[in-house]
Order: sequence, then structure tokens, then C-alpha cells
Amino acid sequence: MRSIHITDIEAAINFWRDKSPSTDGVTLPPQLRELAKVYALMVYYRQDDVAVKGFPTKAYEAWLAWYDSTPDTPCIAICSTSQGDPMCKGCGRTFEEVQYWTELSPPEKRMTWRRIVHEGTAWRFNRYAERAAENVRK
Repeated sequence: MRSIHITDIEAAINFWRDKSPSTDGVTLPPQLRELAKVYALMVYYRQDDVAVKGFPTKAYEAWLAWYDSTPDTPCIAICSTSQGDPMCKGCGRTFEEVQYWTELSPPEKRMTWRRIVHEGTAWRFNRYAERAAENVRK
């Protein structure tokens, strides 16, 4: 089942808060209001994710606008699946996720991103992240 995790809803809310700050401290822009309704229900019912099917259209459009501002792929151009590994050591995606990435929906891509960030074992999160940080300091 395709779903959207609550942390993605929170990120989309923060995106819209930055993009359209409240002028009076009370009024919310329409996109933020729609996402807030979904978020409030998730918190009330203690749900970590919500199904895409039945997701309110305006809230989904606001979520997609945030999604479009995020990196599309976790690829770091070091693909071990091309060498026969079932899981890429570079980005953490499975062979199938790498092969069919362009066919995945935005919620499916975000579910993959969430999994690989949570695992944190791919090179993008250790060796190469450390090297990138060193280059920034220089």
C-alpha cells in the first residue's frame, strides 16, 4: 500500500511555513491549512502514515509541491548493483528500486528514501558524507 509518512507531512508543513509565512501569526496559507488537517488527524489517531488513496486532493498537491523541492534520487554515482550486489552500497537501494526508480510514484520514492535514511548504512551516509563535509571545511 502506498502511503505518506508523518515526517514527510511535517517537512511539507515546514516547507509551506517558510514559503508563505503568516502575516499576522494566525492565518495559514491554504496549502498549509490542508496539510495541517491531515497532520492533526494523524496525531489524533496516532498514525505514523496515511494511505495515498483517499488523501485530500489539495493536501496531496501541497505535499507534491514540497516533494518537488527535494532531491529525486539517493544515487551518489557509485552503483554496486551494476556489479551484481542485491543492495547498492552507494545509495542503499535494492536492485529493483534502482532499475525501476523512474516508474515509482513520489510516495514510493519517499518510502524508499525513508528506509535508506533510517538504515543509514549506505556510503552516502558515512564514507562519502564524511569526505563531503571535509571538503566544505577546507
